Amino acid sequence: MKQVFTYIAVLLAVYTGQTQTSLDSLQQLDEIVVKTDTYLKTFSNTQSVSTLKDSVLVRSASSLTDVLNFNSSIYFKENGLGMVSSAAFRGTTAQQTAVVWNGININSQFNGQTDFNTINIRNFDEIDVRSGGGSVLYGSGAIGGSIHLNNVLHFNEGFSNRLFARYGSFETLDWAYQSGYSNDRMSVNASLSRTSSENDYDFVDSEKSNLNGEFYNTSFSATIGYKLSYKSFLKFYSYVFDGDRHFSLQSPTETPTKYKDFNTRNMLEWDVFFGGFRSNVKLAYITERFKYFGNIASDAYTFGEAKSLIGKYQLGYKIAKETYLQGVLDVTQTNGEGSSIHENERTITGGSLLWKQAIKRFFYEATLRKEITQNYDSPLLFSLGLQYEFNKVYTVNMNASKNYRIPTYNDLYWAGSANPNLDPETSYQFEIGNNISFKNGSFSVIGFYNDITDMIRWLPNGSNWKPINTDHVEAYGLETRLEYQRVIRDHEFSFNANYSYTKSEDQETKKQLTYVPYHKAFGGVGYQYKALSAYWQSVFTGEVFILSDNNPRYVVDSYWLHNAGVEYGFGNSQSWVVGIQVKNIMNKNYQSVANRYMPGINYNFYINFNF
Repeated sequence: MKQVFTYIAVLLAVYTGQTQTSLDSLQQLDEIVVKTDTYLKTFSNTQSVSTLKDSVLVRSASSLTDVLNFNSSIYFKENGLGMVSSAAFRGTTAQQTAVVWNGININSQFNGQTDFNTINIRNFDEIDVRSGGGSVLYGSGAIGGSIHLNNVLHFNEGFSNRLFARYGSFETLDWAYQSGYSNDRMSVNASLSRTSSENDYDFVDSEKSNLNGEFYNTSFSATIGYKLSYKSFLKFYSYVFDGDRHFSLQSPTETPTKYKDFNTRNMLEWDVFFGGFRSNVKLAYITERFKYFGNIASDAYTFGEAKSLIGKYQLGYKIAKETYLQGVLDVTQTNGEGSSIHENERTITGGSLLWKQAIKRFFYEATLRKEITQNYDSPLLFSLGLQYEFNKVYTVNMNASKNYRIPTYNDLYWAGSANPNLDPETSYQFEIGNNISFKNGSFSVIGFYNDITDMIRWLPNGSNWKPINTDHVEAYGLETRLEYQRVIRDHEFSFNANYSYTKSEDQETKKQLTYVPYHKAFGGVGYQYKALSAYWQSVFTGEVFILSDNNPRYVVDSYWLHNAGVEYGFGNSQSWVVGIQVKNIMNKNYQSVANRYMPGINYNFYINFNF
């Protein structure tokens, strides 16, 4: 936490030094917005990218799991509320979904995935969901799709502050404070958030309750931007997460355990524009550290720690108005160790070439990437996207790509079980999307296919377990989305409905992968009249198999959840918003992981104050 207080002190000093600037003069300048994840908008035109609105984030709990479960087709395995949470995106595994922070892949070096309950959404300005393969752009794991956590710099806005507080059932407290200042040369933003809960909910239709489930986490983020000149920007991004979580018990006789993690991310970026060129340099330092206590009454623990230094240089050239070429060179050096992993270092060097061009109604984008490392042979990656706009109403997108996932530190270096001869998992992906735009709404249908080979599994080898390349999986399905919005005088109505069908089959057994539902649907209805708004949101998740032989007696049943809420805004610009929300309003008894029961009906109220 020393880093947190150091950052706060620096930011306060910057604020103090800038207060002499006249706010009246700033109001005459145009606002400038600067983003760092340029790939997301520049080279994702032929794939689906969904941006979660600010109102959606405010109404959600602080965990990334909660907001994505009700607003995306991703399925989450959650070992009880607030516990370990992993994703299955388009029928893939948790390790095949990339989480990207301001353009940098932050999946764990140890297990290759992200625990979505260790991401506090209050520290980010935008959250985007990018469906389909993206390994050329975002590296290992971007096979099913990627989740993007972005901080945005605003210039010429003066002072801005936001205070958010939520209190609810199970003594759950969620608060965040965000403050920013910007003029025409500098932009500074900082946010501090805290979530805690006793998490002692009763099980529905049972006299039992959730035992040893308490948790807390504190996170801090800072973003600083400075215009060296009209065409040169210097930016700094930082994030610190400190979490302590007890793991819920399945039986009162189990030994209580807990888990502590402390993660930091820091990145310095320099953007320069000259002629038709754009030069971008990134230097990032990322750490992850965890401690697992097998008995909370003991000081004994196992641990893991990884430190990654990432350097990336991008040079783009705008050849013509609708033609753009970009080259990328990057290197990642990681040093990791743990209780079962001796200290090891690996270096990955990569090069990418990206091209896009628009010719009247036709658009295409193509990318190539190759990596070099001493630990395994990396495949040549590619992607090709096509788009044709038949008219203002109907557009077709097509995208094909080769993607991959590298072996993790656990796979390569676990003492007594590691396999240094592993190959990366590879996949060939194809999708076609149909998009229809009409007055007040839109409708889309996407079909996708994913062929994944060399999947890494830990299998018994005598009395030991060892990771090997074994599985061949085909995943295919359909995703549909309907959005509609209508304003009638002072009344605003909104509606969205989404459905996805996913078949993810092991080609040897011809069985559906465990914990991958065939069906998921989500949507909501909203109504606003002046300062008053109300909403209803729903999610349906089909049953999942918990055994690889798909025995119908061993499934997690389907469930349908509903949330409802009411908000009211105060002030001329509704700077105060007060809301109350009821979750699982039907008091559904459900679980997403076998024997890990989730809470029934529960309540919370919140205040969002902008000043």
